[in-house]
Amino acid sequence: MIHRSDDPRRRVILSGSEFEERIGYARAVVDGDRVHVSGTTGFDYATMTISGDVVEQAEQCLRNIGAALAEAGCTFADVVRVRYLLPDRADFEPCWPVLRRCFGEVRPAATMMVCGLADPRMRIEIEVDARLPAASDGPRRPVSSASG
Repeated sequence: MIHRSDDPRRRVILSGSEFEERIGYARAVVDGDRVHVSGTTGFDYATMTISGDVVEQAEQCLRNIGAALAEAGCTFADVVRVRYLLPDRADFEPCWPVLRRCFGEVRPAATMMVCGLADPRMRIEIEVDARLPAASDGPRRPVSSASG
């Protein structure tokens, strides 16, 4: 196993999810000016609970992702790539208004895939890649979170 904790260009961000410890991954990895956020589900990591409603799960996914992005030093406005994973394609369209609030103005490259997820309670998983803003980029207009 290679662990490069001494590399100043690479930093891991942990959310406290029991899955990170049990499986061996980080919620996000900052690598140079790139931020890679792992596939994130609708679990509320503080309580390790998950709603049965796909829209509520999407909102929680985005809250979890937003927290990781903030810790990395960026926002949804810096997202360049998003991937949506759902076991049931019919669940995707009801999530569109929530997803649009975060990504509608940003317009990242996006992919939606129908696939199985690790737990049958999970109805959506979202993964994003972002670019850290350079100091010379000037002030950015924040993009609203899923709760708005």
